[in-house]
This record gives sequence, structure tokens and C-alpha cells, in this order.
Amino acid sequence: MKYLDDSGILRLFLERNEEAPAELEKKYGAACFKLALRILSDPRDAEECVNDALLRVWNAVPPAQPEFIGAYFMRAARNAALNMLEYRSAEKRSCVKLCLDELHECIPSAECIESAVEREELSDRLTEFLLRLGREERTIFLRRYWYFETAVDIARSLGVSSESIRSRLVRSRKKLKKYIASLEEREGE
Repeated sequence: MKYLDDSGILRLFLERNEEAPAELEKKYGAACFKLALRILSDPRDAEECVNDALLRVWNAVPPAQPEFIGAYFMRAARNAALNMLEYRSAEKRSCVKLCLDELHECIPSAECIESAVEREELSDRLTEFLLRLGREERTIFLRRYWYFETAVDIARSLGVSSESIRSRLVRSRKKLKKYIASLEEREGE
């Protein structure tokens, strides 16, 4: 199957060409569906999130002109799935809830983040932290906490034990906690 390149897809959106969502879905829809399915565990809900994400991208571009339209679409699908999960399963334990609980002691809770400036600052800190990690460590961290993959799935794809992945994630969370604490100390001086 031949895909239009990302700049071509973005151009279609900017021109308000009705083929834009179809081209975006053709290229990135399966990845978005897989991510939403991992979060929600229901194919119908995952499909709804992909469609919602397509609509969000259509409504946002223009004026937005994302550098990476595929990542923009993935983020919209992920956010739609997280919103649906929160709405549909208020207190159920899920892989997503477990992932977020694992990060809870490293990152301030949502209640503590009161403004867009603070959220942006936290995002910048996370990006800086991730850039400090080695490539494989960063990949494992992102696969667990951005894509919500299980340790077993990550281990299987990397050809290592799930216990090894869990240990590496624990070490990464400790590094993150230490990194954020050191930044806060510097800011307090």
C-alpha cells in the first residue's frame, strides 16, 4: 500500500481537502487503533477514539501546523482513549491506571498542576529527562508510560525477561524522581 508522505498529508489538511483524514488514517490509523485498544481493551471503543482523533485533527489543522502529523494524530487518539477510559471506568484498575500509579511518586499529581505553564514546564522536564536516558532505556520507558505496553509485551519484543524490564523501569522511575527533585532544589535556591 502506498502512503502519502507526512508533508503531503499536512498540505491536504491545510487546503481543507476532504481526503486528508482518509490519508491520515490510511497511514497511521492502525497504530492509533492499537494504542487505543491497549488503553481501552474494547475494539469498538478504540475505533471510536480513532474517529474522534481524526475529527480533532481536522478541527485543529489549520490553524495548527504540526511538524509531525502522525505523532499529532497518535497524541489525539491517546488523549481520546484516556478520556474515554476515565469516563467509562472511574475507579476500575487497568493497565493505564497501574502505569500512572507507578509514576505517581515521581511526578506531581494532576491536582498539583494548576496551570498550563506548569504543565508545559513538567512536559519540558520529562523531555529533558528522557533525553538523558540511553536509547533502550528511553524506549522501554516510553513504551510503558506513553504507549501503556505491559512489561511482558516489552520483554517479549526485546528478547529479555519481564523481570528485567520491571527492574529497569524501577531504576528509571528512581532516576526521574531524583532528577525532578534536583530541579526543584535548584529552583528553590
